[in-house]
Amino acid sequence: MRFVKVRFGLFNPFKPEKIVEIEGIVDTSAVYSVVPRKILEELGIKPIERRRFRAFGGYVERDIGEVGIELLGRRRTIVVVFGEEHDLTVLGVTALEVLGLEVDPVRGTLREAELLLL
Repeated sequence: MRFVKVRFGLFNPFKPEKIVEIEGIVDTSAVYSVVPRKILEELGIKPIERRRFRAFGGYVERDIGEVGIELLGRRRTIVVVFGEEHDLTVLGVTALEVLGLEVDPVRGTLREAELLLL
């Protein structure tokens, strides 16, 4: 399957009128989304805690926080990892779940997910 790239907006939930548009890769094997620290700081997003992740053949620690996201007309808040200089911008599976979206592997796009209650 090829990579799915998407453009989406980010905003501070306490100041939702300012939206920053970015592009990232959808990664359904990534739990959280990763956004460059610089963008999150420009929006006034503060880290909530620091977590350890397995990455790059070892382990790394990254700050996490919460940011507003706008994608395909949907606005929610998601947990986000503060990406460092060489980290890719990633839209992870928890963001897709919160937004009610899934990857269409045939078209290489996102689509509305069939949601299961149980």
